[in-house]
Amino acid sequence: MPVIESEEHKALREAVATFAKNHPGADNRLFWQDAAKLGYIGVNLPEAYGGGGAGITELSLILEEMGAAGNPLLMMIVSPAICGTVISRFGTETQKRAWLPALADGSRMMAFGITEPDAGSNSHRITTTARRDGTDWILTGRKVFVSGVDIADATLVVGRTEDARTGGLKPCLFIVPRDAPGFERRRIDMELDSAEKQFELTLDDVRLPADSLVGDEDAGLLQLFAGLNPERVMTAAFAIGMGRFALARAVEYARERTVWKAPIGSHQAIAHPLAQAHIELELARLMTQKAAHLYDAGDDVGAGEAANMAKYAAGEACVKAVDQAVHTLGGNGLTREFGLARLITAARVSRIAPVSREMILNYVSHQTLGLPKSY
Repeated sequence: MPVIESEEHKALREAVATFAKNHPGADNRLFWQDAAKLGYIGVNLPEAYGGGGAGITELSLILEEMGAAGNPLLMMIVSPAICGTVISRFGTETQKRAWLPALADGSRMMAFGITEPDAGSNSHRITTTARRDGTDWILTGRKVFVSGVDIADATLVVGRTEDARTGGLKPCLFIVPRDAPGFERRRIDMELDSAEKQFELTLDDVRLPADSLVGDEDAGLLQLFAGLNPERVMTAAFAIGMGRFALARAVEYARERTVWKAPIGSHQAIAHPLAQAHIELELARLMTQKAAHLYDAGDDVGAGEAANMAKYAAGEACVKAVDQAVHTLGGNGLTREFGLARLITAARVSRIAPVSREMILNYVSHQTLGLPKSY
């Protein structure tokens, strides 16, 4: 695994940074489409289906640079990284041809529904169920905190089906079109300044054809985690980009703001915390690169550990960077002019979603250190 980025990756970073900084307006849909035309949205999807043939390494790099330029696209975590990955790895040929080219060129988008009101971080308590009715599936349940359902053409929903051999329930993935009868959405009122809105979904006996099931009915967790590892890597990249944006604003301000005849950045009380924030963001970036490389190399087990660590490190570094940036600007850090105050809430999300820092610590203590579970 290369520790230093290749020249190609450096060039990609520079190109994305220039594109994101110079993109006019704040229309996320237009930004998405323009990014797709340049091959950025579908860079990780197979070339045979219109993608760039690269991997999560390149996709996460692109998202990080967009965030560092102040133009992050949250749905990149969901549509190409989670849904595109799952369909490209486990979908039927029909599903691949129907979805992958459209996800790559930006003409279609897919949301992802896993979280439930009562399950929290315990995916084994998911109660959304799917039962057979002839050749069809009937899907019933609820989901919460599903991003971008209003702009997505379909939602990849995690449900559970009954194992004919054991009678137990196992996770399965279904493509649910946005206009499917019985598929209702309600916007959740969030105190979060984001272009992508959050929704609660209700699935009331949603009838789906047999080909709505993605992959093997018996594959269970394998297919689910094929999407969750990229989700963690991409969330880390999102957080690092946000932290870099905040830090850059703070550094610029500290260079120019003069009090008592000297720029405030010359004082160690200002300079040292900003330097520390930079170091922590760089360390988180290295772990994110490691996780992405492991995933692209096909090491799902190694990627799972690294992706969780990357997400943890990036979330912590992002929160600290944003907090220090706001503190550096003082009152100006809370004005709309500098665009930092809105990041206070957004940065916090990187610590709790898509998995909380405590659950990551559980994962590392159990899976890596071999300590016993308390639950």
